[in-house]
Amino acid sequence: MSSTAVDPTDPAFALHRGGKLTVASTVPLATREDLSLAYTPGVARVCEAIAADPALVDEYTWVSHTVAVVTDGSAVLGLGNIGPRAAMPVMEGKAVLFKQFGGVDAVPICLDTQDVEEIIAVVTALAPSFGGINLEDISAPRCFEIERRLDEALPIPVFHDDQHGTAVVVLAALRNAATLLNRKLGDLRVAVSGAGAAGVAVTKMLVAGGVNPAEVVVCDSRGIIHQGRPDLTETKAELAQLTNAAGRTGGITEALRDADVLIGVSGGQIPEEAVAGMAPGGAIFALANPTPEVHPEMAARYASVVATGRSDYPNQINNVLAFPGIFQGALAARAVRITEGMKVAAADAIAAVASERAWPDGEQPAGPDSGPLRADAIVPSPLDPRVAPAVAEAVAEAARRDGVARA
Repeated sequence: MSSTAVDPTDPAFALHRGGKLTVASTVPLATREDLSLAYTPGVARVCEAIAADPALVDEYTWVSHTVAVVTDGSAVLGLGNIGPRAAMPVMEGKAVLFKQFGGVDAVPICLDTQDVEEIIAVVTALAPSFGGINLEDISAPRCFEIERRLDEALPIPVFHDDQHGTAVVVLAALRNAATLLNRKLGDLRVAVSGAGAAGVAVTKMLVAGGVNPAEVVVCDSRGIIHQGRPDLTETKAELAQLTNAAGRTGGITEALRDADVLIGVSGGQIPEEAVAGMAPGGAIFALANPTPEVHPEMAARYASVVATGRSDYPNQINNVLAFPGIFQGALAARAVRITEGMKVAAADAIAAVASERAWPDGEQPAGPDSGPLRADAIVPSPLDPRVAPAVAEAVAEAARRDGVARA
């Protein structure tokens, strides 16, 4: 991209000039003694101790509170395959969110390769420097294999946020939506539009959280995923076995017929006539950003609860509600991996924060939204300071319960 694309009047360019991160020392370096302790010869004693007991790296280096944010630039936000250099502003932003909301230090790492084997080799080689790996903006289906193999190979948490961060917040939102609708998760009929990284993870997370897999129908660009389709990838074949017990076929219109919930994670537009076929009084989560699969105003004509991926409408399904607290809790427990139980615990914690909403004196509205849980606030604000600590505590407890904690 040429320099003519830079708009000096755009405040985004002004904010990003020079980057959004820096490195700061945590120790004094004012005297000769300071230098001798921080570096040679004092540092040698610490190195020898870690060499004798590698577990000491958590206590005597930054490893216990630092994650790597790793991308290959192949699926960046809504921008697509823009490469590692153009992805750096997003990875820096992710690192800033880690620090601001979870107190976790993070280092952006943009790899100049999109080869699965090379990515796995590089991240494996870098892993001793970090307490966790946050994979980011890596396109499907490569992201599934990369995460699976790194999770198997490394003794630290590996988390692909585009999959699981989204899925955790969706589960939290649906828990509260079901409460408002006076329904149980296990009784809901759910249609998922999109079978990429987010769609697969959302489907599995909802099932782990209590949704009946038989009543879930997943659509990709070619229609409903079912066991009779001959064109399914390995991942989609697994979805076909897990979901759609009735063997529905067709497209999104058929998937939405009598559905209580629509979860859009595809970016493809869904026609109004398809939405009109849903059961009345349900929920629509249209999460594509900036253009939702169903415009919120249209969605409100057919659903009682509406959520989007946008910040200018209520109920933003924002991953920042999940990943800072998930890593904060995982690192505090020194977890060796992030389990399904830890993700469900994170979703429950997010949902609980929203349901415990505190109204300022005299500002609580009357009517159906008068309780602590409201249809326009089924998830907390991304800026709510209660979220990350609640998620971290729940995740750490779940790690110990699931037997993956070392502390």
